[in-house]
Amino acid sequence: MADPADPAAPVDPAAPAALDALRSRFARAMAGAAAPGAAPGAAPDPAPYADNLLARWQEPQRRYHTLAHLTAVLDHVDALAEHADDVDAVRLAAWFHDAVYLPERSENEERSARLAERALPEAGVPAEKAAEVARLVRLTVGHAPAGDDRDGQVLCDADLAVLASPPSAYAAYTAAVREEYHFVPSEAFRAGRAAILRQLLDLPALFHTPHGRREWEATARHNLAGELEMLSLPDTPDV
Repeated sequence: MADPADPAAPVDPAAPAALDALRSRFARAMAGAAAPGAAPGAAPDPAPYADNLLARWQEPQRRYHTLAHLTAVLDHVDALAEHADDVDAVRLAAWFHDAVYLPERSENEERSARLAERALPEAGVPAEKAAEVARLVRLTVGHAPAGDDRDGQVLCDADLAVLASPPSAYAAYTAAVREEYHFVPSEAFRAGRAAILRQLLDLPALFHTPHGRREWEATARHNLAGELEMLSLPDTPDV
């Protein structure tokens, strides 16, 4: 199986077939998260919930946190599934982790977690499972799961796997992030982005699963260091 951090030819995630595939993935995750012994068909139809989330992921203010990111994170979770204790909870957390996203706001993860806490019980997911999904979503604020938090490790690694992309894909990622923050002046953006990169590089490890550390850690650190060096170069003035 190809490493998802090294994507093949891009597929339009908003194409009808791709959207149908995402709906099916959501339905399977919801079925996996259902209460043990629940009768088939007892829960509400998951399709309206999937469509609500898909609409959120296609909002116009998004440039990086799009359907392509959602699909990539879900693919990374699948690649890391053996490291999870409850992979369907992790999949649902991937669906919700950036469901609320406004680039100028700082509480997106909290608002996304609260959305999961409201929507999942309504959709038939047991309250305890919904709370676990929300907990996982909140972990994506700092990407620092505990050493024994296997599900948190999988979600955080899946979310950060983009850092280990090949050069062209990493360049596209950084360009999309800049587009999302188009309202921030260049000098302020460069300073803020550089601070984030330094924080990441100062971590003892970017990835927590054995796969992530083995396959993604070195490449991610190389990409981060290269971006940080680029940010130190003189910039052209904003037009």
